[in-house]
Amino acid sequence: MTPHLTASAPADTHTAWWQDAVIYQVYPRSFADADGDGMGDLEGVRSRLPYLRDLGVDAVWLSPFYASPQADAGYDVADYRAIDPMFGTLHDADALIRDAHALGLRIIVDLVPNHSSDQHEWFKRALKEGPGSALRARYHFRPGRGENGELPPNDWESIFGGPAWTRTSGPDGEWYLHLFAPEQPDFNWEHPAVADEFRSILRFWLDMGVDGFRVDVAHGLVKAAGLPDIGGADQLKLLGNDVMPFFDQDGVHEIYRSWRRILAEYPGERIAVAEAWTPSADRTALYVRPDELHQAFNFQYLGAPWDAEALREVIDDSLAAMLPVGAPATWVLSNHDVTRHATRFANPSGLGTQLRTPGDRALGLRRARAATLLMLALPGSAYIYQGEELGLPDVTDLPDEVRQDPSFFRAEGQDGFRDGCRVPIPWTVDGSSYGFGSGGSWLPQPADWGKLSVEAQEGDSSSTLELYRSALAVRRTHPGLGRGTAVQWLEAPEGVLAFARDGFVCTVNLTADAVRMPVRGDVLLASGEVVRDGSEFELPGDTTVWWTM
Repeated sequence: MTPHLTASAPADTHTAWWQDAVIYQVYPRSFADADGDGMGDLEGVRSRLPYLRDLGVDAVWLSPFYASPQADAGYDVADYRAIDPMFGTLHDADALIRDAHALGLRIIVDLVPNHSSDQHEWFKRALKEGPGSALRARYHFRPGRGENGELPPNDWESIFGGPAWTRTSGPDGEWYLHLFAPEQPDFNWEHPAVADEFRSILRFWLDMGVDGFRVDVAHGLVKAAGLPDIGGADQLKLLGNDVMPFFDQDGVHEIYRSWRRILAEYPGERIAVAEAWTPSADRTALYVRPDELHQAFNFQYLGAPWDAEALREVIDDSLAAMLPVGAPATWVLSNHDVTRHATRFANPSGLGTQLRTPGDRALGLRRARAATLLMLALPGSAYIYQGEELGLPDVTDLPDEVRQDPSFFRAEGQDGFRDGCRVPIPWTVDGSSYGFGSGGSWLPQPADWGKLSVEAQEGDSSSTLELYRSALAVRRTHPGLGRGTAVQWLEAPEGVLAFARDGFVCTVNLTADAVRMPVRGDVLLASGEVVRDGSEFELPGDTTVWWTM
């Protein structure tokens, strides 16, 4: 394999904190429960902030904690300026932000601008006032098709399954659009009041001191003019990159330009991160042009199989796409919407991001550890999902009666197995909820959760937790990690990736068999045991090693 250097941009004299940050996603209901009601809360998160500081992350992203009927785990927001009582109060949020800053951690909050809850005051008034209401213009209300308006206005399907339209009760019989659950009506971003409201919401939380926003469904705010039919039965699921008239429309970019101007008014380099599922890395790059958002999740990387050729291609494509717009690449392996990578990699590639089988758990963990060191060695910013530092697998055997994912209850949508990656994480070896809280947990934890807990792994040099701590400590201090825009690919055997960066080499064996390779320098860190023999070393299958030159 011929060494290859991806194109690089001129060095910037200032590296903003977010360009190479490691950001940890907290799913509040499953992180820590302070009041013993079985549901995680903000005070629980606050109590565990020292753990996150010691882990070595730069920022904490909090999934939604707003006032909500919880039809979709808080992504159905009734009041964007209030905390749901299940999570606490605004005073709790203020205390959490202040404590995080005192510990050197930044706070990023989820923002949900594509849709509201059907219990949002605007939507409730829109239903009450009927056709012609000014409030209805802030959503997508339409008359139905058919002789008596009995058919939906178009053929769009909900990402959670079933039609994307629900008919209102009463004599008017209008329909409203919801790309997700019926309890999540889509805003009409063509209406100026919607744009005004969200600029106000941004300022509210920026004034509270948050350091940034993760923008939910950032690619979905603007719909194609006229809401045209798709005409095909195979419509988009949530985690996909198809071209659709309700996603990735060019009109979204003017919205984000206006948001960037607001963020720039505040000190401390406040940021916004796009959850944007697009057909290609080039389309994703449009969201992070210099006058738009700062980062976008790299879903092409998340969906790549455990295969050297496929991973090299997505790494090259990601770096090349970000370079012209001057944005950092981002890397992510797990989040609250997909099967944890310790379980994905335990199964044959090609099974997708929602799995119903635990697979080979030992193999999955070995690959997950190797994948983590690969991710953290790449230039740009990395995202960690709570519990992955413990090597947690998905819980694939939850009984149907405890599931809460709305897509589980609707046909022909997502697989409906997102609950498996949302099970509360274990902190202690023993206890009714392994240290999550005194009142049990809202989703049942497996019987073997204790041996994966923070308490069980802390201080064990061979544990996944200590691997993450070591990797993040090295990443903070070594100039060849995180920073920059390029990798230099090195010659390597088939199925092995090797690249150099500023006095650093990362070598990954993605095959099942050990390979012999030349020693690259001194070992900084390895995901498994590496045996050195003179000028060569043996790299086991599914293992990553970091070298310093």
